Amino acid sequence: NKADAGGKATAGAQQMKMLRRLPKILRFIPGTAQDVRAYFLTLQYWLAGSEDNVANMVTFLVDRYADGPRKALRGISKIQAPVEYPEVGIYHPRMPARLSISLADLPRVATTGKRGTVGVLLMRSYLLAGNTSHYDGVITALEARGMKVLPAFATGLDNRPAVEAFFMKDGRPAIDALVSLTGFSLVGGPAYNDAKSAEDMLAQLDVPYLAVTPVEFQTLDQWGASPRGLLPVEATMMVAIPELDGATGSMVYGGRGSGRHIACTGCAHGCRFENVAGTHDMHSCIERADALAGRVGKLVDLRRSERAERKVAAVIFNFPPNAGNTGTAAFLSVFESLFNTMAAMAREGYRIDMPASVDALRERIIAGNAALHGAQANVHARIPTDDHVRRERHLAEIEAQWGPAPGPTGLR
Repeated sequence: NKADAGGKATAGAQQMKMLRRLPKILRFIPGTAQDVRAYFLTLQYWLAGSEDNVANMVTFLVDRYADGPRKALRGISKIQAPVEYPEVGIYHPRMPARLSISLADLPRVATTGKRGTVGVLLMRSYLLAGNTSHYDGVITALEARGMKVLPAFATGLDNRPAVEAFFMKDGRPAIDALVSLTGFSLVGGPAYNDAKSAEDMLAQLDVPYLAVTPVEFQTLDQWGASPRGLLPVEATMMVAIPELDGATGSMVYGGRGSGRHIACTGCAHGCRFENVAGTHDMHSCIERADALAGRVGKLVDLRRSERAERKVAAVIFNFPPNAGNTGTAAFLSVFESLFNTMAAMAREGYRIDMPASVDALRERIIAGNAALHGAQANVHARIPTDDHVRRERHLAEIEAQWGPAPGPTGLR
């Protein structure tokens, strides 16, 4: 229920609050309690893992535990307390502080788009580490398409606090689409998935939700050169599990570079990541970030359009094809289900030329002008081969694998 969901959402915040409080209490207790205090302080440094905090964590541990030949290192450096960062907040590459807890701090470029508003979920750990090139590429691509972008993050792997803080207003959605760049489910990570809580959150939003994939366990050039693409663990964690929440439209948008002088083979751009500091640095794929932005833009346009103006396609069973099997799925009333769906859509404002009955709908689809064209079902449109080839944006890549289009059998 809603109370349980709220309790789970605040559990992480309560644990972090206790984590900050315990070292202050243990400070005054001598003996082994100081080792316990050191453990909690180390957790604080690590969970807020900016470069400053990681460096200070090492300095702190050396100062307390260096022994043997390194014991002389104790007491040399001044120990800095863990730097605290927002647990739930917003990010933007062109925001002076980069992190904030107020949408008012977003640069104007992020909030002036007229096309619609997109909520983007990010991993806090990447933001604190300054490893954000893959996020920055998507944010820039969305803004270039005329959309407002609200990039937000939360501590841990429960993104509901970020959604509630920045994507909802007075109990209603303040965004037109939600895009997760985390590579994980909305509530949970690689070890678990709370699909029911995610379902409740997404039902409140009621907007298109895309969970897209960063290449984490291989490099972009390895992924691009592989006939398999994603590794099994990536496909499971970053595609299949988020789909349990209701996420759609999975695609790779970036990942790790291989280092200098190695061209990525993921798309025709052949990017070389010459400015990498290490093989763990993340990068966006120019082509795919733009494709993602285009897809999100169309979903936003569709959501903001009048229902009567929308074009909807229905795909029904027809296997094996060209064998009179249209709508013959075993134990399923395909045409009756399609008829009822069309009737419901018509009641909700979609402009539909409703057949008089299920039989009339079946006749339109499997008969119609089929005899005129010598086809197995009604032919809605014919596309000349030359037009089809001319409009294909990826023609060069297709022909490189399959030979000159349209091929020996042509297109029908």
